Amino acid sequence: MAKCAICEKGVHFGNNVSHSHRRSNKMWKSNVKSVKIRTAEGGVKKTYVCTSCLRSGRVERA
Repeated sequence: MAKCAICEKGVHFGNNVSHSHRRSNKMWKSNVKSVKIRTAEGGVKKTYVCTSCLRSGRVERA
């Protein structure tokens, strides 16, 4: 699974807990997209960025 290149957000693991308190494994996947971004030098680079970084304006889309 991909990680965000900006904040390094990735997959989180935990437990599903049923009403009877039985536990099974659970995985939360972060909303990571493959986008083309502008670098500091003015070039274009394709990286994985989470949608919260895109919405907050940490990254400028190409």
